[in-house]
Amino acid sequence: MIRLYMTTSLDGFVAGPDDRPGQELGRGGGRLFDWLDHRHGDGASGQIYREALATGVPIHVLTHHVDPADTSPGSARFFTDVTAAAEEARAAAGERAVMVHGAGAAQALLAAGLLDEIELHVVPVLLGAGRRLFGDTEAELELVRRLEDRDVLHLRYRVR
Repeated sequence: MIRLYMTTSLDGFVAGPDDRPGQELGRGGGRLFDWLDHRHGDGASGQIYREALATGVPIHVLTHHVDPADTSPGSARFFTDVTAAAEEARAAAGERAVMVHGAGAAQALLAAGLLDEIELHVVPVLLGAGRRLFGDTEAELELVRRLEDRDVLHLRYRVR
C-alpha cells in the first residue's frame, strides 16, 4: 500500500509563495502545520500522528538526478525511476503502508498508476499562491475515511 501523506491548504497549496531554500514552506506556509500541536492528544490528529509513526520503513527518495559522488544519509536510498522506488518501498514496508511525502513524488506516482491512497490533512487556510500539490494531475478518488479535529480535516481517499 503506497499512501500519500500531505498537509494542504484549502486552496490546494503545500507551500506558500516564494518557496525556496531557507524558506522551504514559502511565506505563510508554516501555518499548514499548526495542527501538529495536537498530535499528542486523544483526538483525530493524535490518531493520525500515531499511525504515521507506525510505518517505520526505510527512506526512499525519488529525484531527477543522482550524483554518484553523493552518500545517502543513514539507510536512505535515492531513485530516479518511480517504478523501482515504489517496488522497493513496498517490499521494505511488508504489511505496513508506505508513506509518501512531497508534491513531485505524489504527481509521479499518481501518473504512473502506483499510488494507492491519498491522505490529506486539509487546513482552513487560503494561501492564494505557492506550490500546488497536484497541479494538472487527474484521478478518480473514493473517500474511505474522514476525521475532524480542531483546525484540520483529515481525509483519506482510495485511488481508483
